Amino acid sequence: MNSKNDEFEEDGTVGELIAKFLVACELDAAFGVISIHNMPILDAFAKYGKINFVPSRGEAGGVNMADAYARVRGNLGVAVTSTGTAAGNAAGALVEAFTAGTPLLHITGQIESEHIDRDRAYIHEAPFQLEMLQSVSKFAYRIWSPESALGILREAVQCALTPPRGPVSIEIPIDVQKAQVKFPVNFSPLPIVETPLPTDQVDQLIAQFKTAKRPMLWLGGGSRHAAKAAERLANMGVGIVTSTNGRAVVSEDHPMSIGAFNATPFSEKLYQSVDLMVVVGSRLRSNETWNYDLALPKNLIVADLDSKADGKTYKNNGFIYADSNKLLTYLADNLEGQLNLDPDLPVSIRETREQSEAALRKGLGPYNDLVNQLQDLYTNDMPWVRDVTLSNSMWGNRLLKIAEPLNGVHALGGGIGQGLPMGIGAAVAAGGKKVITLTGDGGLNLCIGEIATAAQEKVNMTLLIMNDSGYGVIRNIQDADYGSRQHYSSIQIPDYRLISESVGIPFFRVSKISDFSDIMKQALSIDGPAVVEVDMVTIGPFNTSFAGPPKRIKEDEA
Repeated sequence: MNSKNDEFEEDGTVGELIAKFLVACELDAAFGVISIHNMPILDAFAKYGKINFVPSRGEAGGVNMADAYARVRGNLGVAVTSTGTAAGNAAGALVEAFTAGTPLLHITGQIESEHIDRDRAYIHEAPFQLEMLQSVSKFAYRIWSPESALGILREAVQCALTPPRGPVSIEIPIDVQKAQVKFPVNFSPLPIVETPLPTDQVDQLIAQFKTAKRPMLWLGGGSRHAAKAAERLANMGVGIVTSTNGRAVVSEDHPMSIGAFNATPFSEKLYQSVDLMVVVGSRLRSNETWNYDLALPKNLIVADLDSKADGKTYKNNGFIYADSNKLLTYLADNLEGQLNLDPDLPVSIRETREQSEAALRKGLGPYNDLVNQLQDLYTNDMPWVRDVTLSNSMWGNRLLKIAEPLNGVHALGGGIGQGLPMGIGAAVAAGGKKVITLTGDGGLNLCIGEIATAAQEKVNMTLLIMNDSGYGVIRNIQDADYGSRQHYSSIQIPDYRLISESVGIPFFRVSKISDFSDIMKQALSIDGPAVVEVDMVTIGPFNTSFAGPPKRIKEDEA
């Protein structure tokens, strides 16, 4: 038995223990809303001064901020909320983090231990809160005692960071947060257990690569940490396509990449000439495969650290349980100078990209020039954050090229109104680099209170509002499928100039596409938040009406 001095360096509350542990996890920022049921934790954040706590205006926004922070950093994000209704408010944002595979720690309060699960209608209690959190998290824990706090915290963080990554929730009764506990000398988190590469299986895949003439990689969000190895394979002549969450794992300017143009008539035609496709870290989601109707190559190999990915969406000719970086690095090390590829594959890749992009641009109408102007202003170190909005579905998800995988942040779960808080979290993570956040006017109403957070934190973000005065995608669906009966989709839109100026944020409005570049340049030059609103009602609609998730179209209709 060690002496007390050897084993413990001081005493403190569980709230203080949590703060010290998160500092040991190299966390420098967290997000959320202060309440009576998390004050011991947030008081400790302020006491030690190592963690910048960003006070969001709602729990959903706080979790969205932590989500984007984690994506841009490529590491853990933390959100702190209260119990009951507050934990419920966080649930939708946890669904988004779960969809994206974000390593996020959600710490929420709980009422006093003696009243939990007693069905007493105790103030701030949510019946079955732990079960609710479990349903929207990778795992959910409850800390029942001060002595178990550090062990559960360590396990929760390890769980969040272990592939397949995801959000993990911990609820902590307020009396436990306040309780005194002995501090250990070592607050270090648990190591992430690495999965050994099944080299026998990968050697078989290498043999297939050596005989393949037209191989391709489909890279998903699970390969975002494998960019160097993926680029080595692209430089050898292997074709690249990505999911939305895997954008820029290989630069979208690379001559062997078709980017995220993964479901077009032209990419489907290309796939039919591919004799080996390896899907790495992607779930082949419905909206990126025409509801799984996209014809992929017959020789399809899937590699993932989620064993449930085997055969979940498409039949495959082999499944490899492997970390994407280890797999792609091993492939690159063993395929250098060993490939005998069709010299026409680069031509097919280029033509597929050009045809897919030309078809998309044809549908943009006047906004084609806006995208060109924005691309000229965009620099490779800028995070590009997008809400679910008509403009993102039309061009933001594919056309504006990004160069770094951690710079792409998008509300993958399909929920509107998450762009603004995600932009704030991305800006905190970016450490002063400019962030551009694309949002629609309708979705922005769900989270407009977070504009005060942007102002208070002075985040270096330009919020680009594409204002078509309502829910544009919904109106298009109503036109296409409901006899143009446009009910509930044309909503009252506030004056975003007045809202921005009320919190001291510079505001700009674009009514002509020709003015966009100069106005956007002014906004980007501001060291701090700025808002640019594009008046789509005055400028006019897109040439093509986007009506929901992409569906199969013929090449001559593209």
